[in-house]
Amino acid sequence: MAVIQPLPMKKTVSFAADSINVFLHILTRCNLNCRHCYINPDQHGSNSLSLSAICDWLQVFAGRTSSANLILLGGEPTLHPDLPLAVRRARAMGYQSITVDTNGYLFHDFLTRVTPQDLDYLSFSLDGAERETNDKIRGKGSYDACISGIRAAKERDFHTSLIYTVSSANIHELPRMGRLLADMGIERFFIQVIGLRGDSVRAASDTNAPIRPVAREQWLSVIPRVAEEIAKSGIVVTYPKVYLDLAEPFACAGNVAENYFIFPNGRVYRCPLCEDFPLHSLAFVENKLQDMPPINEKSLFQLNIPEGCVMNRLVQPGNLEYREDGSPAYKIACCLLKEEIHP
Repeated sequence: MAVIQPLPMKKTVSFAADSINVFLHILTRCNLNCRHCYINPDQHGSNSLSLSAICDWLQVFAGRTSSANLILLGGEPTLHPDLPLAVRRARAMGYQSITVDTNGYLFHDFLTRVTPQDLDYLSFSLDGAERETNDKIRGKGSYDACISGIRAAKERDFHTSLIYTVSSANIHELPRMGRLLADMGIERFFIQVIGLRGDSVRAASDTNAPIRPVAREQWLSVIPRVAEEIAKSGIVVTYPKVYLDLAEPFACAGNVAENYFIFPNGRVYRCPLCEDFPLHSLAFVENKLQDMPPINEKSLFQLNIPEGCVMNRLVQPGNLEYREDGSPAYKIACCLLKEEIHP
């Protein structure tokens, strides 16, 4: 008798008002030059945070709730020599989960200076199932370095996840990622949508080899289907919802959740789409978190428009379509609204 496998369970992940998610960029320097990088030194600074500043800033959010989550980012965070110490200090502060996002080069012998008990996830970035596709986006040699880093992490029993930023340059290879993920023992797979921020703006306008967001029809026809197929292999898959039907309610995470996107120059944003602009609602001044005067991103969060996300309407209007009467054909969801599929 054939065994019927249960279908993966998909759910929209609700914004959690009782948890804090801290996305701390400890530096903006990187060894790669990814064409879709969102880091903007003019807006985010070019310095590296000292260990004492990292700890002071993290302490601001520690203890507010028992479910505070920390994601340490760059640039490439393993370029920071004190990253292992920062991880351990964050654990001692009581952060519920700690993740390091990396391109896989794992500088300063990172894997030998932390343990799986210190770190909940090492999250790697790869943007192609094949070397050629990934390296055209992220740089020559980056594919092999990432694969090598993942295998080294798995050998040391670290939990691993992988981020794949979907664009016009690599969506054709997304269906082939399932086998690679399973082969490497990846536990969680994050599909991201390219945003027109930082270098992505220039990449999208490159007439020789543009990297653009995929069209709505392609996104809806490819992403949910591929995500479900990959989840069948035992991997948890998360991807942004992006599009809402007109009847679906719109919610802005900036109004109902606590997400903090922090950069080395002290800017603290609540919305990633605002990061190319001096719209940050908070800032660290002398290691103290302070409110910024209006007008800032919080002012925009209060606006209610038929298109859904206000910031998308302002900075990425190409994501929208309109009917003959001028009304939107659909809404754009908050960029932090996710669909999650469990095996």
